[in-house]
Parts: sequence; C-alpha cells; structure tokens
Amino acid sequence: MKKILASALFIVAISYGANAQNLRINGYAAYLFDDNVDSYYDVNSYYNGKIEGGFQWGVGLEFMVKPTKGIELKYLRQDTKVPMNYYDAGAKFKEFDVAINYILIGGSNYFDVSSEKVEPYLGLELGAAIIDVKNATNSSSAKTKFAWGIKGGTNIWLSDKVGLKIQAELLSAVQSAGGGLYFGTGGVGAGVSTYSTMYQFGIGGGITIKTGQGKK
Repeated sequence: MKKILASALFIVAISYGANAQNLRINGYAAYLFDDNVDSYYDVNSYYNGKIEGGFQWGVGLEFMVKPTKGIELKYLRQDTKVPMNYYDAGAKFKEFDVAINYILIGGSNYFDVSSEKVEPYLGLELGAAIIDVKNATNSSSAKTKFAWGIKGGTNIWLSDKVGLKIQAELLSAVQSAGGGLYFGTGGVGAGVSTYSTMYQFGIGGGITIKTGQGKK
C-alpha cells in the first residue's frame, strides 16, 4: 500500500508541476555495494548477514528555489538478497528476498564553475526507508524506518533542457536490521532484540530534464 501511495504521489506531482517554472525531473540508476549487518549478544543470541549489492532505480522532482539551490522529493528502490546466519533454537541459515524503498526530501547546493555545461552539486536528504522482507513463513511484511542520505555529483548538460547525471550517494536506514532474520518486521524473532543500522553506498547516474526555465 505504501509503495502504491508513493507512486501515486509522484504521478500527481508530475501532472501538477509539469508546466511549472524551474522544475526538474530526475531519473536515477545506481549500483549499491554490499553492507554487513550483525549483532552478537551471546552464543545463543546472534545474527550476522549481508545486504547484497545490486541495481537501484528511482525518480525525483526537484524545484529550483534559487539558481543554485534545489529541493527534491524522490523515490528509490532496490530488490536484493540477504543471506543471514542466526540463532533460533539452534544455529540456522536462510537467504531472504528484500525490497528496500526510500522516500526522501532534501536540498542540493549547486556550484558555479567556468563551464555552463557542467553543474557540480552536494546535497543532504531525510525521509523514510520502507523495508519489505519475505520471512520464514513465506509471507511478506514491511517496516518503516527513519532514513538519511548525502550525495555529490555533477550534471553535464547536453542541451538547454536535458543533462546526464553522475552521482555518488550514501544512504542509511537507522536501526533497520534486527531481530535476526526478520529485520524487525514482525513474526517470531530469532532471540535478538538489538538492531543494526544499515548503510548503502552507491555509484551511478541518470538523466535530468528541465520543464521550465532553469539556471542554464
């Protein structure tokens, strides 16, 4: 339901803002690297696993409130695997299917350089990570956690309206991995009540499109 609402939000926003001045539509594609998560309370209460890296895609709406300042609302998604060792009435192992959805709002600062075709930037974003884990009973449940991110990159403008985006980004979902295999999403836990914060570093790019008069 939350993913449907997020998609609807973007459709409405695009429809409303398509003719607005200083609005950019950003498309994202990135590769995320592996991240290890673990907790050891004692020999009978632990989990350790790896959120595998892979492809992430997304879309964003960015309003240029000033020539060098942008505010962006964006949605990102990654479908991945999480192999996990844990203790639940004995040492066990399972590989889980996990969907990680980020809904973020943040600001970007763009820097003036000598070339009008190059537009470097840095940004900070806050929001939520919706983590959907298929658990041991073959059912699926989602958990929403506070998330933040930092990003840096550059837009390379191919024309007055269309540019290529090159970007590196660090995303974090706070206390998102816990309860062993269940990642805190409910069900019978694995005897571990502590949580581990998830960090995902990605390198990628995308495309940016101006729908109104922008800086360049």
